[in-house]
This record gives sequence, structure tokens and C-alpha cells, in this order.
Amino acid sequence: MFQTLLNVILPVFLVIGAGYALTRAGWFTENHIDGLMKFAQNFAIPCLLFRAIATLDLEASFEPALLASFYTGALLCFMIGVFGARLLFKREWEDCVAIGFCCMFSNTVLLGLPITERAYGPDNLTGNFAIIAFHSPFCYGIGITVMEFVRNRGRSSRHVMGSVLTAMFKNTLILGIGLGFIVNLSGIAIPEAADHALSIVIRSALPVALFALGGVLMQYRPEGDLRAIAFVCGVTLLVHPTLVWIFGKSFGLQQDLFRSAVLNASMAPGMNVYIFANMYGHAKRVAASSVLLATGASILTVWMWLYLLG
Repeated sequence: MFQTLLNVILPVFLVIGAGYALTRAGWFTENHIDGLMKFAQNFAIPCLLFRAIATLDLEASFEPALLASFYTGALLCFMIGVFGARLLFKREWEDCVAIGFCCMFSNTVLLGLPITERAYGPDNLTGNFAIIAFHSPFCYGIGITVMEFVRNRGRSSRHVMGSVLTAMFKNTLILGIGLGFIVNLSGIAIPEAADHALSIVIRSALPVALFALGGVLMQYRPEGDLRAIAFVCGVTLLVHPTLVWIFGKSFGLQQDLFRSAVLNASMAPGMNVYIFANMYGHAKRVAASSVLLATGASILTVWMWLYLLG
């Protein structure tokens, strides 16, 4: 099992490491890395999310108890992250929201899907797809709303709500997800030529984002933020899956959905935590380093959760 996890996670590290090494060697500049991250963040990943949701069987994937178990745990971890960063590390409120987002956003796609498939087979991914369908809308919805309230504190509620809606509709990830739901629910078929074009773009999304993340790590090293990074790692790898375990047992989730919920909750923060921090310019070093260090630590913690799940 340990070797299986290593085979799944090691390729992710190799792509991140290539971005880090080539940026360190001077082959890629900060401007190059920023351009790659913008391509992934503003175009390729929204295309991936659009197509995934547009083609998802929503009726077969929707299970209220599963979603309640996973997302109640995620929301509590967001609150732990926000108030923990404020009380323990005395960070400014904007940093606290970004750190809370780090504690909430699990890497359900890049790590959750392959590890669940390797552990339990491709026929046991229904819970994963249900979680993924609502993951970005939920997490970005919470993160953007709270961040905009914090940034606009002291102003009228109408102004704050306007800022929230503007930020939501300017976010290409949310737009991609929203359009995917529109296409899915309307029954509109994606034209073949457009679908092939999407497939080409989608194949580049995760590799480009991971490579760019490696370059970003050159700019934001963990010096001075090690306690905050360790805090994020502890919440994401241990607290979140523990909460989902408790809620899942309480709701009586069937075994395959329970496993999917706990495993997805036990994943390290995804690259979207850096995208969110980069959007607002807060806690970028914590976000980037947490992705790397938590992914490495998850080799052991995910093995522990798999053992407990049986």
C-alpha cells in the first residue's frame, strides 16, 4: 500500500520539482511563471471544471448525507483556520481568511481520485465525483464571501454584497463551474469540435499548474511561516478527516461513500489554495509551502487513514 501511494504522489512531486529546479536555474523567470499560472488559473482549469460538470450524472452522484458530512467538516476547518491564524499567529484578517481557505480546500482531483481508485477500484468513485462537483463552488463561495466582507468592513452592506457578487462573477473557476451546471441541467450537447478542443486544453491544465506551482515555491519559501504551515498541515491531514469520520458515522453513510468522504477529506491542500491566496495577495507563502509540505506528509497520513478504513 505504501508503494502504491508513493507511485501516485511521486509524479506530482516530480512536476512541481521540475518547475522549482528550472526556475532556480534561471531557465524560467518570475514573469514566465506568472504567465503559466494565469493560463492555468484563468483558462485551462476552468475548462477542465466546465467539462467535468457538464458531463457528470448529477442525479446518480447526489447524496445529501455524503455532502453534509464532507462540507460540514470543511466549513468547520475553515473556521478553525481563520480564528486559529488570528489567535495563535496574530495575522491580519485577510491573511486569516486565506489560511482558513488552505485548511478547507482538499486536493480532491489530483490526489483524491487516483488514491481512491487505486485503493478501492474504479467502481467506487461515485462519492468522489459528487464531492468534486460541489467542491470549488462551495469553497470559493465561502472564501470569496468572507474575504470580501473582511476587505470591505465598515462599508454599507449593499457595497459589501456588490463586491462579493463582482468577485464571484469575475472568478473564471466559478464561471466554468456555473456554465457546466447550465449545460448539464439544460441537456445541451457540447459540439464535437468544441469537445475535442476542450480535451486538448484540459490535458494541459494540471501539468501546467503544477509546474507553475514549483516556480512559485521559489518565490515564497517557508522561512518565518513554519508554525502557520504546520498548523495548516495538521488541520487538513488530521482534523478534517476526523470530523468527516464522525459526521459520516452519525449519518450512517454506506461504506463506499464513507470511504470516499474520509479519503477526500484527508488529502493535502490543492493548488487552488495558492490560486486563492494569489487572487487577493495574502498568505501566499503559507499557501504555496502548505501544498508542498502537506502533500509530502500525506504519504504517511493517507496510509494511516486507509489502514483505519480497512
